[in-house]
Amino acid sequence: MGDRKVRLGIAGLGRAFSFMIPTFRGDARIEIVAGADPRAEARERFAADFGARPYETVEELCADPGVDAIYIASPHQFHAPQVAIAAAHGKHALVEKPMALSLDECSAMIDATRAAGTHLLVGHSHSFDAPIQKTRALVESGAYGSLRMITAMNFTDFLYRPRRPEELDTAAGGGAVYNQAPHQVEMIRLIGGGRVKSVRAATGIWDPSRPTEGAYTAFLTFENGVVATMTYSGYGHFDSDEFSGWFAESGLPKDPSKYGASRAALRNAPDLAQETALKESRNYGGQAYADTSAPAGRKHQNFGLVIASCEHGDLRPGPDGVQVYGDLTQDFVTIAPPGVPRSEVMDELVAAVLDGTPPLHSGEWSMATMEVCLAILRSAAENREITLEHQVGLVQSAPNG
Repeated sequence: MGDRKVRLGIAGLGRAFSFMIPTFRGDARIEIVAGADPRAEARERFAADFGARPYETVEELCADPGVDAIYIASPHQFHAPQVAIAAAHGKHALVEKPMALSLDECSAMIDATRAAGTHLLVGHSHSFDAPIQKTRALVESGAYGSLRMITAMNFTDFLYRPRRPEELDTAAGGGAVYNQAPHQVEMIRLIGGGRVKSVRAATGIWDPSRPTEGAYTAFLTFENGVVATMTYSGYGHFDSDEFSGWFAESGLPKDPSKYGASRAALRNAPDLAQETALKESRNYGGQAYADTSAPAGRKHQNFGLVIASCEHGDLRPGPDGVQVYGDLTQDFVTIAPPGVPRSEVMDELVAAVLDGTPPLHSGEWSMATMEVCLAILRSAAENREITLEHQVGLVQSAPNG
């Protein structure tokens, strides 16, 4: 690999990109060289912050010969066509979750990158997190007997963060199932071995002013006999970060005294136009944008409570490591704080682009995740168990973290 860097182009200079800025700035293997966004204010700030080439369209970005890979952080409906554009120009693609809005779109993305001989990597999801990967390694070690059950639960204020209209429309990829379930599904699939057999689920749409799924609960069976339950609520009441010592999903400390802040902020944006403007103001380049680079006290990211139950122990990953509850004793496997947040995503991207190593979070892996998410919606709508057809196992062992 030598000293060569991945020359990265950014498709979509919005909220997702802003969350990745600390990663890109902190990882010496990544060089941000270009970016595309229709918003002039975002392009102007991007050029000033990174000294990189700004483009108005993704087509122009992908045609740039100085770009090796494209990080696609645009709204969900653009993921599939933009992967096709990147592949047509010979660029590798790192795509934000959810991978796409349908299995047909997922298949088209896989086919486009296969034909071009480029790699497709989907993330960030919380299955990249070092404590989750360490939990999988502990399961694979066999030290606690066979894995039998996985429990995942997360309660947040997701539904009351500022949204664009399509983010409150399930058909357009809005709601908790498209936006939040990929995290839980990926964690469960990584720990459980990948191949989910069936899904039985219920969803909740409890606020007429937010007409999309804000909650779900699902029961998953695996081909290897493992079973899993996953529950999520984004209705902004109980906050499961309480179980993580008040460290938020980002790995940063959270102030529990700010209870209800998201709902309260929406009172200043009583209609969708004002809410959209509020969201845009917080996006990269907006008037209210806040840089989160390199704060003190960062721990590993997390996504609520996760417990992997083996025959001789329960494993609970958290912001500091993995708590092990054995037959007779307890132990804690400490994982050093991350020097760079989300560096695990860059590990896979760099290995794919510079070494040709197939990523764990490949298109095929991520299509299997989307199949589970879509099955949650279908099971809830049809009131029945859904059998899956496109599942894949782990193509490689997860790093030990």
